[in-house]
Amino acid sequence: MLCHARAWSVFIASLLAALVVPRSLQAQCVDENLKEELIGGRHYRGVQDRLFTKALRHEISPMGGWYAGDLYAGAPVYGGAYTFHFSEDLGLEASYMRTQRKNDLIDAFQRANNVPRQLVVASTPLNLYFGHLVWSMAYGKMRWFGAGITRFDFYLAAGAGVTDDGSGRGLTGSGGFGMKIYIGKWFGVRLDVRDHILQQEALGISQIVNDIVATGGFSVFLPFSG
Repeated sequence: MLCHARAWSVFIASLLAALVVPRSLQAQCVDENLKEELIGGRHYRGVQDRLFTKALRHEISPMGGWYAGDLYAGAPVYGGAYTFHFSEDLGLEASYMRTQRKNDLIDAFQRANNVPRQLVVASTPLNLYFGHLVWSMAYGKMRWFGAGITRFDFYLAAGAGVTDDGSGRGLTGSGGFGMKIYIGKWFGVRLDVRDHILQQEALGISQIVNDIVATGGFSVFLPFSG
């Protein structure tokens, strides 16, 4: 009787093992298949390692755009900037811009009254020398029509400089924001908006103004293999 009971116990244990082990192997296979599908789906969404770095690189940027003054008429502006990136987030930028300061009211008065232009200067060249601390506050990636992935970032800039109109140099505060789109490992496109706060005088009236400088351009990063 005892031997019969042991035989049944062995038979039941063998049957359970035969049922449980294949299910366990099947569950492992399902887990592996699910893992491969998830990895494949992640790759399809375009998640990949960062290919572009800025830390300890030099950035050279030719730029051009529009200078909109409070007391003077808007005018084209052009120049360039050099930036050294201490890290992925912080950089120090030095820039030079050149534009034309023009007062349409004075110019119209001269034309209407035949006032000699050498008596009242309505237009003077304007040189802008600035330094900014640049902080990249947000990063992102985007896919172009199902092709490769492009990295971009938004940044804030704060600094100061000198506005030189030929007759005097005024200390100018500056702040603004911008965006850079990185193409490849050494080339990028940039858009900037800066607010210049300074004291200006027109027709004998002096006041604090906010001149807006909006520029666009491209950037070359050195070394190329960053």
